Amino acid sequence: MKLAPHLHRLGNDIVASYLIDLPEGITLIDAGLPGHWKDLHRELDTISRPLTDIRGLVLTHGDSDHIGFAERLRRTTGAPVFIHAGDAHRVRTGEKPKTPMGPARLGPALTFLAYGLRKNAVRTPHVQEVVEVADGDVLDLPGSPVIITMPGHSPGSVAVHVPATDAVFVGDALTTRHVLTGREGAQPAPFTDEPDVALASLDRLAEIPASWVLPGHGAPWQGSPANIAAAVRSA
Repeated sequence: MKLAPHLHRLGNDIVASYLIDLPEGITLIDAGLPGHWKDLHRELDTISRPLTDIRGLVLTHGDSDHIGFAERLRRTTGAPVFIHAGDAHRVRTGEKPKTPMGPARLGPALTFLAYGLRKNAVRTPHVQEVVEVADGDVLDLPGSPVIITMPGHSPGSVAVHVPATDAVFVGDALTTRHVLTGREGAQPAPFTDEPDVALASLDRLAEIPASWVLPGHGAPWQGSPANIAAAVRSA
């Protein structure tokens, strides 16, 4: 789905990833679930771009609902997969600490589970080879993505600022739709390793100049990062 010039979303409000379409090539932010591979191909067909135009994939963190088709893309095209060093082990092995589930409602939680099953979430392959990144790195990819560390949800959680699209991609640093309760609006994301650290990381988000804030779950936020950071804190 096209959001703005050069900016597309794969998936939906339950699980989303993003495609940046520029003349010099395509950059992907996150890889959703394995079944989003078909969504990727449909979006590429819509914009008349081949799979080989993808220059790289940047992961906001290493959780399974963000790395979905990453390994398949890497093996098929050779496109590099970038992730912060703090989550490199997680993305290669799937090992992560157990976190409290927190509040949940049966209907939304079952919807999230059913969607994951439809999109082959139980067969998410780990990523065998990654390129580790650090805070402040400007990647040599279309749009020159800038890495901004935002630990809390996981040790290596990052936001990815792409000035060419006037957007910042935040993964699970926050959410605009709680996958377990169905509550909509800016709020902390569930399954967060260190909630207090995640809230403190919002200070970094507030500094970014952008008009789009794009989470891994929930509707795109069209507004300033500072405003959504304040909304999450007050949620």
